Amino acid sequence: MPPTDRYVIRFAAEPPQETLPYGRWADTLAGWFKAAVAEIDPGDEELGNAGEIVWYPDRTYGTRTYVPATARTTEGYELFGYVSFGVGDNGAPDDFAAHADFTSETADANPDWQIDLNEEVIGSWRGEGGRTADITLIWGVPLVKNGAIVTAELADLSVDQCELVDYRFTLIAPDAYRSDFLDVKLFSAAGDELARESLYVEDDDEDEDDSTEE
Repeated sequence: MPPTDRYVIRFAAEPPQETLPYGRWADTLAGWFKAAVAEIDPGDEELGNAGEIVWYPDRTYGTRTYVPATARTTEGYELFGYVSFGVGDNGAPDDFAAHADFTSETADANPDWQIDLNEEVIGSWRGEGGRTADITLIWGVPLVKNGAIVTAELADLSVDQCELVDYRFTLIAPDAYRSDFLDVKLFSAAGDELARESLYVEDDDEDEDDSTEE
């Protein structure tokens, strides 16, 4: 195989190792996630009360494991974030941390979405010439049927993938590297592409302004 012209970190995270959280473990994670939610500054928005927490597959990058989560509120917002942890000397989860935020942009209000995505930058990777990539945690739910696996692709180069677990997925992948940005793609078990979404939403108003200027 010849040398690649796209030298970038790939498949750096471990695949999911555990089932989706349940029982006492889910309660432990929920406590950390709710504490992070309590720290959100909603500004003038009234978020309402959080509903059931939906957990996503775990992914381990470096020395930390990330378990993403979402929850809808009584006011129609979506809470999103993750709980992360390391491993203590006894082999048990330790050094917990959590992050949470909210959005009014939900799949219900965007029927054109094919994959409902959430993302958070959790680190950086330095490549050639000092260029850096954002190591990004991505989690979500496909909104079309018959999917089996989700990939993260940077300039059509697969940099991570995750089999669906209860039709949910989690990815950890480099983004915003060498002017390239991630696409998330859904494939069937037979390898057929069923859907794709970018992490970035194009501004239709800006496109119209650009067309006018031309």
